[in-house]
Amino acid sequence: MVTQPGPGRRTVLRGGLTATAAGAFALAANGPAAAAARDSRRLLAVPEPRIYSTSEWGARPPNGQIVVLDRVPTYIVVHHTAEPGNSEDYSLAHAMAICRSIQNYHMDGQGWSDSGQQFTNSRGGFVLEGRHQSLDVVRGGTQHVQGANVGGRNSEVIGIENEGLYTQVDVPAALWDSLVQLVAWIASRYGRPVADIMGHRDFNSTECPGDVLYARLQELRDAVAGALGVAPAARPSVWPLLRPGAAGPQVRAAQYLLRARGFSDVPVDGVFGADTKRAVAKLADVHNIDKHTCAATVRAGTDETGYLGSDIWPLITPKVRATENADVEKAVTTLHRAGADGAHSAGVLDATRWKRLLA
Repeated sequence: MVTQPGPGRRTVLRGGLTATAAGAFALAANGPAAAAARDSRRLLAVPEPRIYSTSEWGARPPNGQIVVLDRVPTYIVVHHTAEPGNSEDYSLAHAMAICRSIQNYHMDGQGWSDSGQQFTNSRGGFVLEGRHQSLDVVRGGTQHVQGANVGGRNSEVIGIENEGLYTQVDVPAALWDSLVQLVAWIASRYGRPVADIMGHRDFNSTECPGDVLYARLQELRDAVAGALGVAPAARPSVWPLLRPGAAGPQVRAAQYLLRARGFSDVPVDGVFGADTKRAVAKLADVHNIDKHTCAATVRAGTDETGYLGSDIWPLITPKVRATENADVEKAVTTLHRAGADGAHSAGVLDATRWKRLLA
């Protein structure tokens, strides 16, 4: 049994990555050759981290075909496993057991052909292949193993499950270091911009990857940019996640927008109560929104029904001028009063303007 990686291992990994990132960033910022490389969108090669293959952790064979698409994924998506929680067993043996547990649940509980995620990152800093063939395909740099980790978008995303629950506590340093290395390597192999490093909630109405880890995604983008020798990316505009029990101007604006969609029984009180939850859940059902949360979160008994996130906001934010609908105008006014820049509501309200108003 391999025990928790000691300080030497983590220090070497972190120190090596930091040195590489710092040197790469300086080169990108100051060197003419690096500037030319940046302009042509060439990325620095990032060494492949140690990744334990499916055969090494004892994966079951898939019970269906592994779909390999002849194109690269667009997004690198960060998840948390939620279950089994924040274990203090940082060993490689534990990391492998987590992979076997996830695969068993995905295949036996979800009816999938294999693990849904392409990679798993443990609290001890061990990285393991998830779905079969993912490791070799990323090495090739031209194809994508389609997984099952983001509802409705699996042909576009490569997913990384990070062991643990990060709704209130931070990730261990070893997990963070290995996540930076893994994401930098994937981005390097696929030539993906750091702006396309996203969280699960940027696609589905789910807490995943937890408020704490999600809040560090810009830090992750910046660290990966340094490793790739490119300029940091601006923080992307994203849809907020509203949950039952939430309160405030975003909720009030959402209530006005739901009323504009015909849910006249939704109160406008700024509190995400039962009526608001029912309206959001009904909207999701009517539009056949894939009820996809991290499977481990479902397994842990978390009910995310009625969450208002990235796949629901587009259904209630019309592409109109604010003055064309009384409830839409009230929603915009609510956000202005809360501090939103009025310039974002000028003209036709598209998705980008709505995101900025709701930020």
